[in-house]
Amino acid sequence: MSKKLDAFLEENLTELKDQGLYNEIDPVEGPNGAVIKIGGKDLINLSSNNYLGLATDEGLKKVAIEAIEKYGVGAGAVRTINGTLDLHVQLEEKLAEFKGTEAAISFQSGFNCNMAAISAVMDKNDAILSDQLNHASIIDGCRLSKAKIIAFKHSDMEDLRQKAKEATESGQYNKVMVITDGVFSMDGDIAKLPEIVEIAKEFDLITYVDDAHGSGVTGKGKGTVKHFGLEKEVDMQMGTLSKAVGVVGGYVAGKKQLIDWLRVRSRPFLFSTAVTPGDVAATTAAVQKIIDSTELHDKLWDNGDYLKKGLKELGFDIGDSATPITPCIIGDEKLTQQFSKRLFEEGVYAKSIVFPTVPRGTGRVRNMPTAAHTKEMLDEAIEIYAKVGKELNVIK
Repeated sequence: MSKKLDAFLEENLTELKDQGLYNEIDPVEGPNGAVIKIGGKDLINLSSNNYLGLATDEGLKKVAIEAIEKYGVGAGAVRTINGTLDLHVQLEEKLAEFKGTEAAISFQSGFNCNMAAISAVMDKNDAILSDQLNHASIIDGCRLSKAKIIAFKHSDMEDLRQKAKEATESGQYNKVMVITDGVFSMDGDIAKLPEIVEIAKEFDLITYVDDAHGSGVTGKGKGTVKHFGLEKEVDMQMGTLSKAVGVVGGYVAGKKQLIDWLRVRSRPFLFSTAVTPGDVAATTAAVQKIIDSTELHDKLWDNGDYLKKGLKELGFDIGDSATPITPCIIGDEKLTQQFSKRLFEEGVYAKSIVFPTVPRGTGRVRNMPTAAHTKEMLDEAIEIYAKVGKELNVIK
């Protein structure tokens, strides 16, 4: 091995550990449900994106098994050769119905969606107006496009309008896109989509909403765009199939011409093997379940409100989340990691989130209640938070 590589790794890994920024990975021994087992210990799980509990749904497991029996374990090729099964077509039709658009295209992951779709539409002659707190996959997708990236202050509509005006009136760019998360995963706040769409109309901006944490959660499950009734106004709706939907993959929904273009120009679609049959079948069934009933959605929000109320009454800083995502903002990175470790020791798995995922000095333990949690589980978690919070002087 290269001596320079050895020195680089040693120096930088040591620095991360000293600063409390090194992330330890804890393998889960069994299903990722409301209670998980790590190192033989049962823990109340508050770190999963499995918002509706569908990742462990018995009906979906049966659907996946039946699809594997019929189609096998793999798709066998990329989508554009012969990896497109009738299951993929059915999923994409269901996703278009789910998002209220003419068509949809599915990908192997949500990260892939942003890498694929942004770079397929935008290029070096264009500009992208991007919220400062957008997800890393949006940032990477924008970079890959080689378009000029113009960051605007988080959810600051005056700043967005000013930068949109400057970009469009400069004459430098062929196209200008505005891109935002629908729900911001670190703080749980919702994008100001009505104002964004208004500005987009004024300056003829392409609108792109990454609704990874909104699909299945906001808009009675239909997502943040549906929450505001803007299905006909937003050009590109992106979402994941691995969070509230509970399986794996991602999608982009929009007009038929847009989806046709992504099929012939988005590189992950062209050059990566299609999602497996079992996953596709389970995903379609999960989306149908969300369309048919708001029962799980309603339980999720009830649990989210319950946990927020309990933690806030204890004196924790839970920010201004408008969704079930509930951050407990600690601040110092080392203290944040210590807090998460003590929660683990007491029976709660709530992962610490520190720089570079969030800005320095804003470390937090992010709680993700789901529809699968019982009130008894949440009460126990709140009691543990009280004990650890007082012990570490985070609350009085």
